[in-house]
Amino acid sequence: MLAQKMKKITKLHPDRKAIWFIFKGDQLWFIDREGTLPSGQFKQLNLNSDPDNCCYHLDYYQQSACIVIDLQQGEVELEQGDWLDLREAMALLAPELFLMAGRAWQVINFIRTHRFCGQCGQSMIPIKWEVACQCHGCGHRAYPRVSPAVMMAVVKGDQVLLAQNKRNKAGIHSVLAGFVEVGETLEQTVAREVMEEVGLGVTNIRYFGSQPWPFPHNMMVAYIADYASGEIKIDKSELTSADWFSIDKLPEIPGHHSISRLLIEHVLKSAIPVDDSI
Repeated sequence: MLAQKMKKITKLHPDRKAIWFIFKGDQLWFIDREGTLPSGQFKQLNLNSDPDNCCYHLDYYQQSACIVIDLQQGEVELEQGDWLDLREAMALLAPELFLMAGRAWQVINFIRTHRFCGQCGQSMIPIKWEVACQCHGCGHRAYPRVSPAVMMAVVKGDQVLLAQNKRNKAGIHSVLAGFVEVGETLEQTVAREVMEEVGLGVTNIRYFGSQPWPFPHNMMVAYIADYASGEIKIDKSELTSADWFSIDKLPEIPGHHSISRLLIEHVLKSAIPVDDSI
């Protein structure tokens, strides 16, 4: 899906039709627990607060406009449905809609956190034709922050290195990951993070793919690297465990919406030997 340029909506017409991404606090409104988002005319939403200060046209999904509305902490009388956070939403939404929800959250998180200028302290005004805020005092313009991070599947024969992060209490194992530091290339970050977290050297670092990750504003860039040297010695401030796993002895791994899951499945399927005698 080719992403469209986002644009601020200055006034919502009551008859405007869309798929609505309505946030209150850090939660998204669903019509039901099956992942149905509200859709139809704006007036049918029966919102009792003015959303025009943070309302953006995000994109289109199956020819329907997708619009985000930020109620901040406003009250809404729900005739049906539930408020769910993004991690809960991830398990319910189709991949395209989850990416849209993540995009919506990053827009409103940016607007909420840029009410005042970081240069002179005066009020910032959202720009109408793009996602940005500008200070009418000093003219400073700010755009949504994107924080690049790498993840890497380290491969050794038919096995992949998986680790459990200390912040993960659910027992899920995943590939290693880390934030890019100032002045680094992405490939340098891959090699540094592997050495810091598990004490291993890697080689043949190659790009796999990327995914916007709205927790809160990351861009996850995935790589594959081959094991080169060393024995696993974990950084105990970051990890609780790390080991080599084959496709037939996997621990619990991340869900299907994440690029880490796609990366793990890709390297393990690629490691399955082909029987040329068939």
